Amino acid sequence: MTAFEGTVAVVGLGYVGLPLALAFGRVLPTIGFDISRPRVAAYRRGVDPTREQDADAFSAAEWLQFTDEPERLGEADVIIAAVPTPLTAAKQPDLEPLRAASETIGRHMREGALVIFASTVYPGATEERCVPILASLSGLTFNEGFFVGYSPERANPGDAAHGLANIMK
Repeated sequence: MTAFEGTVAVVGLGYVGLPLALAFGRVLPTIGFDISRPRVAAYRRGVDPTREQDADAFSAAEWLQFTDEPERLGEADVIIAAVPTPLTAAKQPDLEPLRAASETIGRHMREGALVIFASTVYPGATEERCVPILASLSGLTFNEGFFVGYSPERANPGDAAHGLANIMK
């Protein structure tokens, strides 16, 4: 058992977010949120279309609920944003998924929430880009009404030897 007894939400259920949601869902109430209804529907059936996660991983995550309803984020004490940071044609980070996730979280997070960004971005992006969006849309004050952390993703899709369980965070 863990010392933390709240609810965790994972926003973005791709190759980083899904393993996180499944891992947390084994031990804590967990909300797995994604904007893709087909993806959420597949996960509810215990199917990972990428075949990275097997049926046993879904079965073991007894505390995990998948949803495409952003309002559910208001139930979480900790929200982990695990959205992609693709590169633009000019080889610059495309921060649009991060902005959109910050907006969704900001509209729905509860007071006292801890929001952790697990997207790989440049130093300072979390405080420069995400925090102002969270504060503006939630009406809460950073480091008083909500808190933020950063943990860059380290997953390597298709590399079972270096998955979530054996990557130092």
